[in-house]
Amino acid sequence: MSKVLYSSISQKFIMALAGLFLITFLPVHLGINLLLLNSDPEPFNRAAKFMSDFPVIKIMEIVLFAAIMIHIIYGILLQIQNWIARPVRYKKSNRSETAPFSRFMIWTGGIIFIFLIIHFFNFYFIKLGLVEGDPYNFYDVAWQLFTNPLINIIYWVSFILLGFHLYHAFHSAFQTIGLNHRIWTPLIKGVAFIYAVIIPAGFSLIPLYIWIVSS
Repeated sequence: MSKVLYSSISQKFIMALAGLFLITFLPVHLGINLLLLNSDPEPFNRAAKFMSDFPVIKIMEIVLFAAIMIHIIYGILLQIQNWIARPVRYKKSNRSETAPFSRFMIWTGGIIFIFLIIHFFNFYFIKLGLVEGDPYNFYDVAWQLFTNPLINIIYWVSFILLGFHLYHAFHSAFQTIGLNHRIWTPLIKGVAFIYAVIIPAGFSLIPLYIWIVSS
């Protein structure tokens, strides 16, 4: 049983499932965050309070953090296994069209993880009482934060890298779980491209809008 759980195939499968769960969460998170574009803070603050207090959401929050940790841990383990298996680079390699995304997944993933820590400090840790701020008025917290040009640049760069990470992760996850077909695979890659553009662009719009309006 342990051999099955710790085999590279099982690790890829588990990491893919965790990644797909995170992919379904991002549009929900974006939809709520777009309420920050409203001049009235009440809708966003109500949504934030609902996400914080509703029991089912609290359970999903635990599942979300578990998925993040599983995705990160298995991603690191698989990358280490790849490095050990190929300690010396081949002089010539047959690279597929997605190879550049695949080769840099560990690095984009690492940067995104650092960004998540920064993001938690800016918002989530306020809710936990670990960082100073008003947990009942995240609207003002966000608007004050994104008036800082440096913070905006950090978020924009992180969202761009998120887009690259999402593109490869989206379609490769479906291949990992067995959906690899001459008709469906190109379609999934197309959806992955659209998703990897729209989601990061939507998140990038929020700090950009706040910065412009506040300037």
